[in-house]
Amino acid sequence: MSAIELTNPDFDLAVNFVNQTGKPLFLTGKAGTGKTTFLKYIRENCSKKLAVVAPTGVAAINAGGVTMHSFFQLPFGPYIADYRSGWGAPNMELSNRHTLLKNLRLSNNKRELIQSLELLIIDEVSMLRADMLDAIDTVLRHVRKRYDIAFGGVQVLYIGDLFQLPPVVSREEWQLLNAHYKSPFFFDAQVLQNEPPVYIELKKIYRQKDAEFISVLNSIRNNVADAEDIKILDRRYNPAFSPKEAERYIILTSHNAKADIVNKTELEKLNSRLHVFEGVTKGDFGEKVAPVDKHMLLKEGAQIMFVKNDKGETRRYYNGKIGTISKIELDKIWVRFEGEQDVLELAKETWRNINYKYNQENDEIEEEEIGSFSQYPIRLAWAITIHKSQGLTFERAIVDAAASFAPGQVYVALSRLTSLEGLILHSRINTSQVMTDQRVVNYTNRAIAATSDLDNILKAEQRAFAGVSLLESFEFEKLVEAFQENCTGFAKATIPEKENAAIIAKKMLDAVQQMQTVANKFEKQVLHLLQEAENTGYHLLQERTIAAAAYFTKGLDEVNNALSIHIVAWKLKQRTKKYIKSLQVIQQQLLRKKTQIEQAEKLAQGLNKGTDIGALLTTIAADKKMHAQQAETEEGNSTGTPKKEKGSSNRISLELYNEGKSINEIAEIRSMAVSTIEGHLTSFVGTGEIDISVFVSKEQLSVILKTIQKIGNTNSASIKDALGSDFTYAQIRAASVYHQRLNDEG
Repeated sequence: MSAIELTNPDFDLAVNFVNQTGKPLFLTGKAGTGKTTFLKYIRENCSKKLAVVAPTGVAAINAGGVTMHSFFQLPFGPYIADYRSGWGAPNMELSNRHTLLKNLRLSNNKRELIQSLELLIIDEVSMLRADMLDAIDTVLRHVRKRYDIAFGGVQVLYIGDLFQLPPVVSREEWQLLNAHYKSPFFFDAQVLQNEPPVYIELKKIYRQKDAEFISVLNSIRNNVADAEDIKILDRRYNPAFSPKEAERYIILTSHNAKADIVNKTELEKLNSRLHVFEGVTKGDFGEKVAPVDKHMLLKEGAQIMFVKNDKGETRRYYNGKIGTISKIELDKIWVRFEGEQDVLELAKETWRNINYKYNQENDEIEEEEIGSFSQYPIRLAWAITIHKSQGLTFERAIVDAAASFAPGQVYVALSRLTSLEGLILHSRINTSQVMTDQRVVNYTNRAIAATSDLDNILKAEQRAFAGVSLLESFEFEKLVEAFQENCTGFAKATIPEKENAAIIAKKMLDAVQQMQTVANKFEKQVLHLLQEAENTGYHLLQERTIAAAAYFTKGLDEVNNALSIHIVAWKLKQRTKKYIKSLQVIQQQLLRKKTQIEQAEKLAQGLNKGTDIGALLTTIAADKKMHAQQAETEEGNSTGTPKKEKGSSNRISLELYNEGKSINEIAEIRSMAVSTIEGHLTSFVGTGEIDISVFVSKEQLSVILKTIQKIGNTNSASIKDALGSDFTYAQIRAASVYHQRLNDEG
């Protein structure tokens, strides 16, 4: 997590809700508060099997996900679950529950993907129509066969700002939907009336620092803009304004046609030669979702805008930064920025169009690239539409919102600016233009009131999530299904000694089914013990879980041994390669179940010890993630023993430290020596993820570094001998790592 998020309690709270509960969450915030950063962080640091979807193709590409329509095979017309034939308007596609499910065409892999899904992230949720969310709910309940739980038990994370661009609903569509929905916004979906998401707003603004400007934006956002706010904006009204040549302004306007005319006119004014740069499309990548022009026309002197953040170490540009084409030679482009002496040679960027697929062997949801688009990450930027400016940041802009037609458009335009000083208004803004949809304001007020005590809500949801995790550890349905499919597969199999293999398979199935019968009874006990634990403590739950873990581990080991012997024996026979592969997939499932049960035992022990539940869940999640990373097995190792990934244990300690746990607390949580945890954490001084001051003061560091230079040795024992008892080994290790880092950086 970057430094700005480490000091952001709202960000941290939202992360805990996602990672440590099953509660649906709406993560919102004003423009420039870090919603995109949050999405990126969750993708990189969540152990749950997740997928990212968005309402439009462009939004999906930007979020690194897929469209909701493609993922769930949703209709493009309105969805009314219980509508009857004969309703609707002429030439309008209208779906109900029956037609939606009848038209589903899911491959086996897609069905398994949806059944394994744990977290669904919906980005740019302000554009999501309420009926489409109900359609998603219908598909998830049906495919996951969990008809009585919202979204079939999948946790949903909604990300977006309702005060920005609203859903697009035609008049004819709303005439049909109006009888079933209070508004087209996602929060009025029927599925959310009994299961509203927790509302968390990121309040720390990174884009604007101007207090007066922030106040005006807040007033517009909350529908309370008054004459004084309009008066402040009027100070920036200058219809005759024409920027100086050295000043780079971009015009924000409400319609594509106007932006295109401005860009074309300004480009034609330049006397330099016109150059054409062709983007390269591979595979499936629609031109409509391309973030920049495939056929890009540029001249030296053209004003351009970046549409992506720089990935390099120096970070020369960001999404929305304005520059000028200084030179073009053959297929190379150089850009200069106002106030910077050095010019930047551009490199092409590649945008990926992905699909999700389920890896049964590793029990993971993976991204599969189905297409890509490569082009320079810039576009002409004398003008841009307000719609396309969403998510961008500008230091200077001319806002022409006279023809703004949707609630929130003026707010989107103004909130792109970093300060009032950089704002020029070509048209006056009046109170009618800055009006926010009152339904959004009302919902926001209700949501804030309902989730005012977020800390206690989090604790309750963490306890519930711990209980669910414990129960799921002893669910054997998927494992039984895998062994059943193995048995039924013999009908079409052509392997040698098929009858003997079938007998062995049936014995293994019987053993797993027996464990399932016992597990079903045990789950009922666990439910009762969890209910009682709040009053009587977790001692009995721990006792029963340890006993159950011993029973199931023994049973799984016996089945695994039988399976391993069978694999080795049939590997020696002809025409068994595909069959062996299927058995190895089952074996991976079996080993994952054993790991789950081990984690359940740790969870029960932690609950009984009174370990902080957030820290406990963090440890379990990190352990789960580590096991997922170790899913690749040693070649030829038929038992599927996972390989250890170097540094994975260190990172678990780092995650706990970043949650605010002390070294002693981490040692207690992980049942490790304090010196071991110190060793884990000092390694991150070298990466810069932990500051050296955590271990040594400035004065102590100076003494240790001088000693290292004097004796020319970074061996901890040698340095300790030279320094004496005033310094600990942890301090010496941290300083040594820091010293090495300084040397590496030159």
